Amino acid sequence: MTNIQKAFCVVLSLIFLCVVAALPGDFFKHGEIYRQLPLYCFLEKKALQEENGQDRETEMLLQEKNAEHLGEEVEAENRKEQEALLLAEAEKAEEKESPESVQKPSDSAETKKTDGKQKENVEKKDEIKKETSQKKEKTPEITKPEDTPSESTPTKAAPKEKKTSGEEAGKTQETVALPHPQIDLSPAKLADFDYVMNQFFILDSNTETNAQQICGTRFLKEDLSIKQDPEVPQILIYHTHSQETFADSREGQVEDTIVGVGDHLAELLEKTYGYRVLHVTDAFDMMGGQLDRSKAYDYARASIEKVLEENPSVEVVIDLHRDGVPDDRHLVTEIDGKPTAQLLFYNGLSYTVNQGAVSYLPNPYIEENLAFSFQLEYQAAQYYPKLYRGIYLAGLRYNLHLKPRALLLEAGAQTNTVEEVRNAMEPFADILNRVLKGSDKNG
Repeated sequence: MTNIQKAFCVVLSLIFLCVVAALPGDFFKHGEIYRQLPLYCFLEKKALQEENGQDRETEMLLQEKNAEHLGEEVEAENRKEQEALLLAEAEKAEEKESPESVQKPSDSAETKKTDGKQKENVEKKDEIKKETSQKKEKTPEITKPEDTPSESTPTKAAPKEKKTSGEEAGKTQETVALPHPQIDLSPAKLADFDYVMNQFFILDSNTETNAQQICGTRFLKEDLSIKQDPEVPQILIYHTHSQETFADSREGQVEDTIVGVGDHLAELLEKTYGYRVLHVTDAFDMMGGQLDRSKAYDYARASIEKVLEENPSVEVVIDLHRDGVPDDRHLVTEIDGKPTAQLLFYNGLSYTVNQGAVSYLPNPYIEENLAFSFQLEYQAAQYYPKLYRGIYLAGLRYNLHLKPRALLLEAGAQTNTVEEVRNAMEPFADILNRVLKGSDKNG
């Protein structure tokens, strides 16, 4: 090593020492001097860049997982908040419904206004309920009863017919009632076959009818009035099924049977309206002390024909029954504040689906019978709209051929009380008198 080289190394060493002495912090602050060397710094930066790339991928994965976790936590929190709101609303509703939480109205003007609005809302709701109930009441519900009229001839037994019933409820007045119909009784509607069938008639599945046979306006034009004569009997009441009783009938007490109801009707027609009435109380449904209705209509026909021959002045014949319905049906309404059994008129067409015209049960008065029932129900629709259940159309004859003004009346059912059925005779006597007087026929 030459002297020149040695001198150069000494100079470099002195320069390095001067630099270290002038800037000690930059070299010693990291604790390791080699970290200040340029080559080491370059390699360290490159290594950090590679590590940062690997950490970024990991960080992205962690962020995705964290986002899913945070989303689940947010949904759980939202569910808890919704449940809490629903619970609070339910508690408020219970407090409102609870009688103990109802506050007494104050005398302030605001409270009075609120009360007024509440009353108006209640009244509107009541009106809507009334309108809805009236619409529902137009069409009676139908159920099959227990007892069935049947007729027979010496050579051929007639098929049995079933009866039906409907149920309505309402309030009106008796005898002095004013017209307040709840259905459209205009001539245009009464000439509409479908409307009349829906509002007035109930058709048994064993028979058929058509627009030529059923016409409300034509029925109203039929003159079924009579010239009243209190000196001679003009109305006859009898009972093909005399043993029919009611929910509270006392055993062995005739006044608690349909015969007792017939006595009450006869008394009303005589004392209130001035008619002479014959009331036949014979038991046509008893044979040898036992109930037997298999030939009751035959026995009744033979007996009533004889009575009519002896009393040619009789123009109205009423076969008074009570219906048979399921035990959970109660055919009752309210008239003049009294519980009143509902009425069903029963007509035979002498025509069945299987047989066609029932030739062995001819009835020359089918048109008049139908008109008589229709006029009675028309009067009921005006004055006692909740009294009647309908006009039931069946396939046989039911002794309605005895007179043009022959009627089979079903008053209540076995589920009615004696009082309810007796009460029904008052509005029935009123509408019968109206028809026989020829009044209030606007068709």
